[in-house]
Amino acid sequence: MNSNTQSADINVHRTHRLADVVGTMIAMLTLVLPLFVTAYYSSLNIENPNLQSMNYKLENHQK
Repeated sequence: MNSNTQSADINVHRTHRLADVVGTMIAMLTLVLPLFVTAYYSSLNIENPNLQSMNYKLENHQK
């Protein structure tokens, strides 16, 4: 029975290892993906020449 118990422990260890890898990948995506999305969309506003800038002309009303 000891050999049967040992093989069950190996399967549990492999499952935990896979869960650790998947959890690490999810954590990395959670941390890195918002940075890439923010950088991508913020650079679109700078490089797009079709966006109209808002310019205000101030008139000088001195007499």
